[in-house]
Amino acid sequence: MAVRSKAHAALAALREDLAGEVFAPGDPGYDEARTVFNAMIDRHPAVIARCADTADVVRAVRFARDLDLPVAVRGGGHGVAGTALGDGAVVVDLRRMRGVTVDPAAEAVRVEGGATMSDLDRATQPYGLATTGGRVSTTGVGGFVLGGGTGWLDRLFGLAADNLLGAELVTADARRVRASADENPELFWALHGGGGNFGVATALTLAVHELPEFSVALLIYPPESGPEAVRAFRELIGSGPDEIGGAALYITGPPEEFVPEDLVGRLVCGVLVTYAGGEEGLRRLAGPLLALPHAGEVVATLPYADLQCMIDDPPGMRNYWSAEYLTGLPDAWVDRYCARAESMPVPTGSQHVLFPQGGAVAAGPHGYPLPYRDAPWVVHPFGVWEDPADDERAVAWVRDVRADARPWRTGDVYLNFIGDEGSERVSAGLGAGNMLRLEKVKRAYDPDNVFRFNHNIRPL
Repeated sequence: MAVRSKAHAALAALREDLAGEVFAPGDPGYDEARTVFNAMIDRHPAVIARCADTADVVRAVRFARDLDLPVAVRGGGHGVAGTALGDGAVVVDLRRMRGVTVDPAAEAVRVEGGATMSDLDRATQPYGLATTGGRVSTTGVGGFVLGGGTGWLDRLFGLAADNLLGAELVTADARRVRASADENPELFWALHGGGGNFGVATALTLAVHELPEFSVALLIYPPESGPEAVRAFRELIGSGPDEIGGAALYITGPPEEFVPEDLVGRLVCGVLVTYAGGEEGLRRLAGPLLALPHAGEVVATLPYADLQCMIDDPPGMRNYWSAEYLTGLPDAWVDRYCARAESMPVPTGSQHVLFPQGGAVAAGPHGYPLPYRDAPWVVHPFGVWEDPADDERAVAWVRDVRADARPWRTGDVYLNFIGDEGSERVSAGLGAGNMLRLEKVKRAYDPDNVFRFNHNIRPL
């Protein structure tokens, strides 16, 4: 009874003190507040604190510690693993903290912890500046960057974590801490891939780069032409400059004007070529790919922020993703990859994707816990569907893609691309040689593993 009375009094005090909103089970808005992008996640936090500022974050963490409750952190809520929520946890919800401040003279941008990729991209675009961002505009910047961060511009600007200049955190003991190359450098190192294990990131400062023009080419092929198209894209990436990026992918043909009617709603192969430059330069570089017979095409110069929101996944769908990094893209793998597309759930929104790396990703700093940067390619099966009756089929397809990649995989993985696949995969995502060092940092900043609803690093 005394424990219940203490909890009741503490919750009442939190409601009084927080500038933002507090949601507990039974409150109006609680169910909306605990809804995340992946509809397979159905968790019931003890309290959701929607914070208005850093002082609110301190209050929420202190409340959790006083009641000996674990803490989950919600930025964008887009992660497939549903780490923004925890049963019986206190959720520090940052969605009201979305400010973005651009400093063109310093070539830097300060991004609050609840900002999404769209907030960041729209703020930097008027200055002709950009930084590596996620490929979906609703992705939270915080989780994306702290997990490593791969996107359309990574071959030119490096991984998002490579552009991290500084971080502001509230730690497990409710302290405000800054991390940079000069201030708490060991924590700063751990934030390059270690995710939300060390505190609540209330703001990040990122380097930005000039991006005066941006162009894309999207080519659509019938599925039987897929192997030829993927090989042509492979050659383009292999011979092209770092300004070239994109993806080869199988998708459901969208109901767009450039897609032939007989391919709408059916499995199609697509090649998306991105270029940090104008349309003329893109056409010249991608000439051999454009010369291949294809069923539909769009080639255009457009604002980078517009591309970022063109392939947003619809919320409320069931999601299961994974990834394998590859030593290369030999013909035997291309054939197996394309054949596996035949069992991809269609029409559901699923995607069967090959992303290139190289360029600034491979040339970037190798001291961080980002072990996958040397792999030239990654296959990313992205299962999306609506009907729970399709769960088994969709999950099996994603696992089959991983099994297909076994002869060519590096063993590394980008943790933002996967759900809960066990501690061995967490180690693979951080680098086995980095784990002891990361565990020491975890012990220093979160010895009780308060922040455990993540790809978890246990304190040493």
